[in-house]
Amino acid sequence: MPNWGDVLAELQELQKTFQPGNPHPLDLVRRKYLKMMSDATGRNVIAYYSGFLQRPGVRTCQIDDNDKNAFMATIHKLDRSKGLDLILHTPGGDLAATESLVDYIRAMFKTDVVAYIPQIAMSAGTMIACSCKEIVMGDHSNLGPIDPQFNGIPAHGVIEEFKSAIKAVKKDPASLPLWQTIISRYHPTFIGECQKSIRWSEQMVTDWLETGMLHGQPGARKKAAKIVKGLSDHKTTKSHARHMTMRQVADLGLVIKDLKLSPNNLQDTVLTVHHAFMHTFANSVAAKIVENQNGVAVILNSKVTGN
Repeated sequence: MPNWGDVLAELQELQKTFQPGNPHPLDLVRRKYLKMMSDATGRNVIAYYSGFLQRPGVRTCQIDDNDKNAFMATIHKLDRSKGLDLILHTPGGDLAATESLVDYIRAMFKTDVVAYIPQIAMSAGTMIACSCKEIVMGDHSNLGPIDPQFNGIPAHGVIEEFKSAIKAVKKDPASLPLWQTIISRYHPTFIGECQKSIRWSEQMVTDWLETGMLHGQPGARKKAAKIVKGLSDHKTTKSHARHMTMRQVADLGLVIKDLKLSPNNLQDTVLTVHHAFMHTFANSVAAKIVENQNGVAVILNSKVTGN
């Protein structure tokens, strides 16, 4: 199967004969390899791709409620008895939108969904992967911590800082003015919102794991809680941007399949799909693409950084 350079060469060759009004080479190549993946697995394929690496800071790249419409369009007319292979490449995004999206996908496919991670699915992207029956990763794949964020501020970090303030002031009352300056940056309900978001995200993923990936396993609830703790413990992960490898998340208890051991040369196919999407983001104004194996796609563009 073609590598990054081969896909680029294929695009350049198609560009030579491209005529306005015809399908663009970027679209043709993506759809060609998505169809090849579906043919190899005998399952539906939907790629959920964000251009966050090419367009850092663009809000369109985040998971939001617009994604529900995109999935409605790409799931329409699919034979849902074939299940779904969901290719994820996303930095994460809104917690409520993520919950709603997973609820919809499960309503359509129940728990017959497999997540493929060709490179990165962070934060809420990791949460979506945890809602699937298994996750397929390679040596090049990463998931990330699921601790909630408020405008880039980690909720766990806020709670830790608040507890540190209480402890420090009890030990040395003279430190109160210093801690007042720090804590005063938070609005009055912020601590409570952080606590609720942490409980919400942890409960959500625990339920998804218990009813999906770990369904039927002895002690599923306890295993799910262990996984969630490993993915959300800010003291352990250190940073919301932590890139967790296939081995690390498998050690937590997630059901992980090694992509390079997949039959039918599937690793090469998945990576070729990934290269095709990366070339699309590099050579267009696309910021997010949701696309199935039949060429049905919703493409969100962003021409202005920050929008």
